[in-house]
Order: sequence, then C-alpha cells, then structure tokens
Amino acid sequence: MNNHELLANLAQDFYFLQLSLSELSEKYHLSRYLVNKYLEDARKEGIVTITISSPIERSFELEKQFKTLFDIPQIYIIKDVEDGNSESLIKFAAKRIESHILNSQTVGTVWGETIFRIIDHFTPQEHSDLLFTQMMGENRKYHSAAGSMRMVEKAAKQFSAQYVTLSGPLYITNPAVRKGMTEEIASQPAFTTAKRMDLIFSGLGTLASVNSIPIWEQHTNEIFPDINLGAIAGMAYGRPYDINGNILVTPENDCVFGVDMKTIFQPPKRVGVVKSKFKTQATLGALRGKFFTELIISESIAERILAEL
Repeated sequence: MNNHELLANLAQDFYFLQLSLSELSEKYHLSRYLVNKYLEDARKEGIVTITISSPIERSFELEKQFKTLFDIPQIYIIKDVEDGNSESLIKFAAKRIESHILNSQTVGTVWGETIFRIIDHFTPQEHSDLLFTQMMGENRKYHSAAGSMRMVEKAAKQFSAQYVTLSGPLYITNPAVRKGMTEEIASQPAFTTAKRMDLIFSGLGTLASVNSIPIWEQHTNEIFPDINLGAIAGMAYGRPYDINGNILVTPENDCVFGVDMKTIFQPPKRVGVVKSKFKTQATLGALRGKFFTELIISESIAERILAEL
C-alpha cells in the first residue's frame, strides 16, 4: 500500500466509519501519534477537505411585509450573501420542495437552470409510489443540460420513482396539429396524470429567455398573436403575463402544447423559486396573479419589488 492509499484509507475509516485513534492504531499497526499525523497529512494534501455550511438566514421582516402586501400563504425570503452566490437559496428551496414531495403522490415540474440545480440537491432515496409528470413540451434549449434534459426524469431518479413524459415541442402554432398531438395515445398518460397533481414546483421565465431559443424568437408574433410584447413582465408555464399577473393569452390563442392553466392552478401546493434579480417584474406579476401558494426568493429581489410599488 503506497502512502496516498494509506492516508485515504485512514481518513475513510476515521471520518466515515468513525473509528477511534486507538482502533485505527490497532488496525494499521501504527502508533497513535502516527495515525494522528497521517490524518493531518491527509488534510494538508487535499485528500480530506472539510466544508462548513453556514446557516441559511431569512429576512423575517420582509416576509411579514410580503404576506400582508400580497396575501400569499407562504413566502421565504433568503438573505443575500456577500459574494452574491445563490447556493443558499437553492439549498433552502430543495429542502422545502423535497419535504412537499415526500407528502405528495403526483408531482409536476418544468425545465430550467434553477429547477435543475434544485433537483441536484435532493437527497437520493427510494419512494417508488411517487409519480412525476411532465406538463409541457420541450423548450428546445438543446445546448443546455437544464433545457434539453427532461426534469421529470432527473427528479424521479432522485427518488427511484416513476415518471411520464410528453413528447413534442413547447409551442405548436397550428391549432389542428396541437389538438391532434394532445389527443395522441402517446400524449394521454401525461395529460391524464397531470390532472391528479397535488404538487408543482417551478421557476419563472422572461420573454428574453424565450427569445434565447432561435426557433421561438423567429416566430414570436405567431406564438403570441395579438399581444403587446412590451407588456410581458414574465413567463410562467410557457405563458406570458403582465405586471398585474394577468395571463396574456386566451384559451383560444394559447399555443402551448401542454396542460391548460386551469389544470396548473388545481394542485393545492404550487411552489415557485426565483433567484435572479433580473426577474423582479416577473416575480411581482406572479405575486399579484397568485401563481404560487409558496414562493422562495432572494432578499435583493424582495427589496427591488418594494421599490417598484
């Protein structure tokens, strides 16, 4: 056994198996002095790294203000950290959503970088009775793992759960084609399952995020007909809405290939997570439109919203 292997084995036995110095001394036929020295060497050489997670701080005063202003059942406002890192918000959101998932049966989610990162923080465990469902078609952001990978599959793997997907693009502008795709036998499992959702977790988008995908940018006026694009404050579940939370598409001109807004508003728990300060207006519109029963945002977004009121 070379020195590197010895240090790694000692460290694993000490930190993971929690063997005492005397037990390690006996196992490796070393003096306690050497065991202690080698454990220190393992830290110095980077074989062992120690991370201390600081507690996640919330702004309770802002939360109280927002509950009064927007009549939202649950809002969590995570204090900003000096380096601007949003990891604490993501970790907090993952814990909250995971607790909801474990008390749910059918869970719907969407794509996006925020959701991707949240799912990565779920604790892997087995809950085979859970079912995850895709609610909308693919956004066609194929150069991003957070866009092209179906989030329901990624989430389901964390819980060893079942999942159903929906094959097709997010937007279909031809009404007859969209209706036909909806009625296809391959689409029915997702639409049927979505009617039973008791939890949705989602992020928010903007028109800029839609336009970052070339095919949608080239056909914006066809996807959102008769809509003043300047009035769009944000995007939720593929639909545009204004600063007052009004959905700007009607059922008649809604080009989304996916479940309708009535189905989306049906689950008793709808959790939204927003970490980007550039989504201030999107967040304000979502609050006014009561899109979520629970919202998790950063302190900087909350302060920007208050400044706009």
